[in-house]
Amino acid sequence: MSLAQLEIINDTKSAPQGVSELSRRKFLTPLLLPVLLSTLLGLWGIRRDGTVWHDEAATLGLASRSLPDLWQTLGNIDAVHGAYYLLMHGLFSLFGTDLLVLRLPSVLAGALAAAGVTALGARLSGTRVGILAGLSFALLPAVQRYSQEGRSYSLVCALVVWATYFLVSAVLGCRAPVIAGRRSPMAPWIAYGALMLAACILHQFAALALVAHAFALPNHMRRPWACTALLVVAGFAPIAALGIAQSEQVAWINGVTGGQYQRFAIQFSFAIVLSYFASSGSAGKASPEAPFSLRAIALPLFVLPTVLLVLISLYKPFYVERYVLYSLVGLALLLGAVLDRVSELGRNLRVTAVIVVALAIALLIPESLKVRTPESRSDNVTDLATILSREYTPGAGILYLSVKRRAWTLAYPSVSREMFDISQERTPAASHGLYGTELPSREIRARMRSSARIIVVTEPKGIHAESNRTEAMKERVLAEYFTKDRTIRIDGAQVIIYEPRTTATEAGLAVP
Repeated sequence: MSLAQLEIINDTKSAPQGVSELSRRKFLTPLLLPVLLSTLLGLWGIRRDGTVWHDEAATLGLASRSLPDLWQTLGNIDAVHGAYYLLMHGLFSLFGTDLLVLRLPSVLAGALAAAGVTALGARLSGTRVGILAGLSFALLPAVQRYSQEGRSYSLVCALVVWATYFLVSAVLGCRAPVIAGRRSPMAPWIAYGALMLAACILHQFAALALVAHAFALPNHMRRPWACTALLVVAGFAPIAALGIAQSEQVAWINGVTGGQYQRFAIQFSFAIVLSYFASSGSAGKASPEAPFSLRAIALPLFVLPTVLLVLISLYKPFYVERYVLYSLVGLALLLGAVLDRVSELGRNLRVTAVIVVALAIALLIPESLKVRTPESRSDNVTDLATILSREYTPGAGILYLSVKRRAWTLAYPSVSREMFDISQERTPAASHGLYGTELPSREIRARMRSSARIIVVTEPKGIHAESNRTEAMKERVLAEYFTKDRTIRIDGAQVIIYEPRTTATEAGLAVP
């Protein structure tokens, strides 16, 4: 099947209405199955037992603030997510802060990304490759995870994949698809630039996809791409500069570990093998019209963003897998091309390939179940709020060992307002930040000494909280004047109940 027989019409001047309708149907029909699968997977278990974790708590807390407050907050912290918070602020204002409202945009973005992968695969190697690539993308565990999480990563992925589609359209010298209603030959470049700019504004590491695109382009297309890329970079540069100024807020990110390097080596070796098989069959070959093959787009998109982020992390640790979620688009395209080759194999090899694919899907089931449980995230803010509500009594005080742990209160401000926070001077909202501000050490000490009971929120056992003079003082006062009653462990944290030491208690401690 040639490219002209697919979804794009090359004659942009006078396409009859009937041809336009036929082209639109041919463009949309292959997208339906991947979009349906992605949507169903996104909706399945979307509430995650009614729990949220730290990052989603930040979305709920910041996007629920008034626009002036949010604007001031972004000047202090989290500017890299500012556009996403503004988007969610609008949705929360219209529909409230239910978990469906929090996560449904990511579900829809995941479906849109699956549609983009399908369209891109079909554009480069035929409809069947596109559908298989779209289905593969929807099934990837990381895609499933972030397609139902209240953060921007699924949206960024959708924007990058559709930007890549329009880049391919521009390189092939065709106009944008009929459904876009554009007739200018510049339309694909405009769409590419606009989508990449939106992706980079949502999250600055989307800019690494620009480098992958540069490697995929034929030489004669590098100049128009460079002009478009420069406009994109100029567009998001102010936000990037502000993000760099606020980079201390991601000081929690550790350097890349040896285990991660080993995993990268395995993943990239696997991608190269897939690339070889994808290019050796008819599915992986470019159409006579195309100046490059599917793997010319897929392999750089899968490999380069991760490699570049790792290299940046050698200077300052920034590597987090979800920051380059869109790189999985390249993996899905390679999988689609390889799966399409199954029909070209002999009978025995074809049966073997089908069994391998069935086993791979079966192995995905436990992981798919896992990502829909509260335990799949690094912490459980909902459990913490429940435990604090249960344990808090009049005269007690909440004490955070590390000011950053107070960000857990963002999802449930009504709960925290009813409790006495021993060390807090200003709330996160009042300080236009995530953590609030702390009182001077002398006042914190006095408040601790006068508390009838202290409920400490700290890191899980084996993980050290932030260490400074104030935190050290808190721990000394606890050790000198209080005794540990019990410890409650939850995902990503522990709650320790301290009671004041009585004379009898101290005498008992002195007995050998």
